[in-house]
Amino acid sequence: MESRSILADAHGRQIHKLRVQLTDACNFRCFYCMPLTPRFLPSAALLSSTELLAICSALAGYGIDEIRVSGGEPTLSKDFEAIIEGLSGLPLRKLGLTTNGFLLEGKLDFLKQTRCQHINLSLDSLQAQRFHEITRTKNFKKVYKAVLQAKAKGFQVKVNVVVLRGINDDEIMDFVRFSADHDVEVRFLELMKIGCSNQNHSLNFVPAREIIKRIEESEILLPQSVNRDSTSFNFTTTSGARVGFIASESQAFCSFCSRLRLTATGQLRACIMSEAGVNLRGVPREEYQGILKTVLKMKPLSRLDHIEQPMYQIGG
Repeated sequence: MESRSILADAHGRQIHKLRVQLTDACNFRCFYCMPLTPRFLPSAALLSSTELLAICSALAGYGIDEIRVSGGEPTLSKDFEAIIEGLSGLPLRKLGLTTNGFLLEGKLDFLKQTRCQHINLSLDSLQAQRFHEITRTKNFKKVYKAVLQAKAKGFQVKVNVVVLRGINDDEIMDFVRFSADHDVEVRFLELMKIGCSNQNHSLNFVPAREIIKRIEESEILLPQSVNRDSTSFNFTTTSGARVGFIASESQAFCSFCSRLRLTATGQLRACIMSEAGVNLRGVPREEYQGILKTVLKMKPLSRLDHIEQPMYQIGG
């Protein structure tokens, strides 16, 4: 289905996707995302549900037709349900959620009554002890169960795995088998040079081509068609697994990027790798056209090397 966006930059990129960060707070402490003792923003610094929905409604008027809410951990937002209900009322083609899964079980019945039917869950290990070491929490069983419950309730579920050399890269085939066994798409993500991950990036980084090579030692990968602006390239396997690869570092997709980002404080950003943006909090709707032109000019055509700001402050 073709995008109906009327937002286009000088390079012909059609902008129609928006990542919306509800909060920077998170109840996990994944070592590549945040320090052990992070400083979260006070609630007064965050957009209210009314402010956030007004901004998203205005952006939908310019052709934003896909929204994914993220965090931090979005389900920690006190306004989570009100925001999802409000976003469900916008003329969107797709509404999704990225979550660590800890509180998801209690939200599934609510979500089923909304248009938020696409759920991406972060799960970097299928081993409880290793999950604890990565996330610094002991909630593996709760997250694992949430994945299967969401699938059973009919949501479009994807499991996101950040592949880390020497930490979880020996589980690649375990995740392929998990996908085949449970009919859940698994996406292998390259570790990005963002915030805390910059320090040991060269040690922990595993390129997508290496992951693919390892899988091909046991499976035949059959390419699947994706939209031009897809962040992942996808395959099915002869065993029935569905796997995708997000190669943000080694095979950047900047030249086809169709995404803007809205932070929890109201800043509209053109790129995850840049702190440049314009704050929309309190801005009259009639000023959006000029602001959007400004933000689109901030969108890089090629990959920026790194960003020091931690991932949890940007929005996953």
